[in-house]
Amino acid sequence: MGYGAYTFVVVMAVAVMASAVYALYWAVKTGQFRQFEKGATEIFTAEEPEGQPTDFFPQKRKKPTA
Repeated sequence: MGYGAYTFVVVMAVAVMASAVYALYWAVKTGQFRQFEKGATEIFTAEEPEGQPTDFFPQKRKKPTA
């Protein structure tokens, strides 16, 4: 592996790190971390209150015996 390959890997690592830092900066700037725990319960409504599942998995069909 030559120096060109090492340079490419280092440049890509720096680019990925810069992208992650910018994504964190954007999230803080736009308020994505305000009321962080509210988002987890925001999907529940009066029809499906928190902690009471209303959906279910279908029952497995029994195999016919020969």
